[in-house]
Amino acid sequence: MPSDPMSAEPMPLEPAARPLTRIQKRNIEAILEAALEVFSAQGFRGATLDQIATAAGLSKPNLLYYFPSKEAIHLELLSSLLDDWLAPLREMRATGEPRDEIMRYMRRKLEMSRQMPRESRLFANEILQGAPRMGGTLAVDLKALVDEKAAIIRGWAAAGKIAPVDPHHLLFSIWALTQHYADFDVQVRAVLGPGHDPFAEAEPFLDTLFERLLRP
Repeated sequence: MPSDPMSAEPMPLEPAARPLTRIQKRNIEAILEAALEVFSAQGFRGATLDQIATAAGLSKPNLLYYFPSKEAIHLELLSSLLDDWLAPLREMRATGEPRDEIMRYMRRKLEMSRQMPRESRLFANEILQGAPRMGGTLAVDLKALVDEKAAIIRGWAAAGKIAPVDPHHLLFSIWALTQHYADFDVQVRAVLGPGHDPFAEAEPFLDTLFERLLRP
């Protein structure tokens, strides 16, 4: 006679993942910090697990306990970076004053290049290689967000609140003119010479450039 399913003992649950210990969290942070330094300097192809382990102060087997491959570390960095990189664009509000919103976005991007030059170079290296690890994310998540904000900018232009501009190329130009100061830092400083702060000098120039471009 079949047993009563209501009286059957419940199946045991899968064991829950144990929370990371303080040492594990510290080691993961050390690996990611070291990897950011190595990848931004050497690129993905030039970086090695031995370099990352040495920079993190860990043995290579210890590093592999946390991340199974160089690709896994790189992908973890890129995934967290993309969230930070897109945050200023997500904050652009359709209800805000159009030029203020665009100029605020431009200034945020310039400040991120000042504060996060390694992250900027990491992302640039991935794009220059054809985005082998982020191509799908760029084609879906990034495109959706950019298209959403482009529609807002297009609406502002149609209402006469800003000059008629191609919204996608406006955003491309902001990326190019702000991230350049991080990605080509050595070149910029070599040309300007000693005694110059490229970011402090760039902000008023970019303010004037985009203010004139956007003025109806």
